[in-house]
Amino acid sequence: MHSLYLTTTEPHCGKSLVALGILETISRTTRRIGVFCPVIQTQEPSKRNKNIDLLLTHFQLDIAYEDTYALTVQEANQLLADKRYDDLLNTIIQKYRVLEGKYDFVLCLGSDYGLEPVEFNLNVEVARSLDAHVLILANAFHSTLNELIAAFNTALEVFKAKGCPVVAIVANRVRQKTLKETGESLEQAFREEDVTISVVPDNILLASPTIGEIADQLNAEILYGNDKMDRLAHHFMVIAMQMQNYLARLKPHALLVTPGDRGEIILSALQAQQSTNYPPIAGLILATGEKPAPTVKQLLDGLPSVLPILAVETETYETVTRLNNIHSHITPDNLNKIETSLKLFEEHIDMEAILEHLGRIQSRGIPPKRFLYNLTQWARSDRKRIVLPESTDPRILKATEIITEKGIADIILLGNVEEVTSLINQTGLSIDLKKITLINPVTYPKLEDYATTLYELRKHKGLTEELAMETMHDISYFATMMVYKEDADGMVSGALHTTAHTIRPAFQIVKTKPGISVVSSVFFMCLEDRVLIYGDCAVVPKPTAEELAEIAITSAETAKAFGIFPRVALLSYSSGTSGSGEEVERVRKATQLAQQRRPDLLIEGPIQYDAAVDEKVGRSKMPGSKVAGQATVLIFPDLNTGNNTYKAVQRETGAIAIGPVLQGLNKPVNDLSRGCTVEDIINTVAITAIQAQHK
Repeated sequence: MHSLYLTTTEPHCGKSLVALGILETISRTTRRIGVFCPVIQTQEPSKRNKNIDLLLTHFQLDIAYEDTYALTVQEANQLLADKRYDDLLNTIIQKYRVLEGKYDFVLCLGSDYGLEPVEFNLNVEVARSLDAHVLILANAFHSTLNELIAAFNTALEVFKAKGCPVVAIVANRVRQKTLKETGESLEQAFREEDVTISVVPDNILLASPTIGEIADQLNAEILYGNDKMDRLAHHFMVIAMQMQNYLARLKPHALLVTPGDRGEIILSALQAQQSTNYPPIAGLILATGEKPAPTVKQLLDGLPSVLPILAVETETYETVTRLNNIHSHITPDNLNKIETSLKLFEEHIDMEAILEHLGRIQSRGIPPKRFLYNLTQWARSDRKRIVLPESTDPRILKATEIITEKGIADIILLGNVEEVTSLINQTGLSIDLKKITLINPVTYPKLEDYATTLYELRKHKGLTEELAMETMHDISYFATMMVYKEDADGMVSGALHTTAHTIRPAFQIVKTKPGISVVSSVFFMCLEDRVLIYGDCAVVPKPTAEELAEIAITSAETAKAFGIFPRVALLSYSSGTSGSGEEVERVRKATQLAQQRRPDLLIEGPIQYDAAVDEKVGRSKMPGSKVAGQATVLIFPDLNTGNNTYKAVQRETGAIAIGPVLQGLNKPVNDLSRGCTVEDIINTVAITAIQAQHK
């Protein structure tokens, strides 16, 4: 476990109580603790987020406040308004990763500013992108039992649908008289869910705001008792009746609301506070903009001690309405509330069960947004020169603009320099020509050397010097030769050309790595909740058992190179020993060969697709398998199956398919589909750059 995402079903659920308890438990085993909030609300830039401030101060965490959040709610809303959702998530991921690298545990506090449903969906996306386990918190005080169960059920279903593991649900502020019933009902309602269930009783101390909080949120003038702002108001009482009547109705620690001209109420409240026959009073609010009469003020000014008295301009009814919307916070200096919170947490929330639960959960793999973000960051960390031969395609030029702006790679474009420059200007792109390299193959000084090299490489195949020079005028051959001669670190093509036209020069010039007999390909399939690797879906039509074993091993190495833990499933129409036939036996033999060559890898086969990726099906069909239900690398038995499957998944689920990514070559050359998008080009360039780094 590295992080826990604390999210709520609505605002004001008591997040501070749970956050305090979680960090108190975690701090017993580690000192390197971080706190992170994706989006914070700031009415005034000078004021710190109350939850973050509480945790930083109370636990004396060694983390700068500016590092604890990614965006303000105003910044987040602007990005959403500009339809820059990916930029919003990338900013959050980037800030979180800084903390992730420094701390053993990071508590993430989801936002709860009442901006439904956008905000709830954002919390789900963020939790998934951070690969965090989730704790769902709800406020039961104003909800019926059915409403509470419905709120939890909705949240659970959404998180589960997005692949976010929920480890616990907590119902806070449950009324004492229904505590047992609520707990039993929740256990019954969610008995099929693998979650820890807790109920926390309502506590009047935690629910009560201080007089200082009331003064601040009502923008009230403090007339008296400035040194008593930490007093708690357990109840609000409107005093409209005469003195002899209201005194009998006084509740302990009540804040009395009355018009400012009711001097007898003010004075009688002071007397009641001094009497042992009446409960303590929290203070008074004088409404309607009226202040105490001069004679009453003179009396108050001469007293050694006076109750807190606040004055507001609003009418009595409006004042009470605003009071009912005030929410109390646990502040670092309120040790009584902190101690009460920790006691409630320890008594009613089984954190040890939650931690044990976390240990049972296995990640389904790297989240798609995180993976795409990582591609950009890895590529930028050691920028490589990538040649794009198809410079007349507007998609290539747009991708070049973005790649250059983000510093993903140094781009080399091939073509007539004047024509390419003119096309850039016509399309209105803001490509900085000083940051890219434009090369005309026809006039390139190294053209003759390239042709000579090709002749030496292919003369045993009957290639003549004249044909070698003619071949070098083909942009695919020219770009591949640039990579071979190390004038570029990698090549990406295929937006305007067939796969064969793109990769044939690579087979002839770059060739395969030592020990590799077959060039194959994989697609990075960015599904809704995880990233899978499909291979081979583009190159080898019908691999032999030996080739299939090699594709499986090579694909596992590709997975590791891109931060995906490889659990390799060799697919067939039967699982384990349940089926027979020539096709199944080929996959079975390939699995055995791969396991013999690489016993360090988790490799399983033959196995059906559903058993490979669905945990329940995997446990049923192949119990005890370390791959079944958890596969991250899926190897198809032939090109027909693989190509159709990746396209079906891409079209029907909206998955992002990055590839084909060629593997087994000495140097990185990758193919684009002719229907590729600008985003596809950017991702493929980033992958090619990372392959060049690993070379």
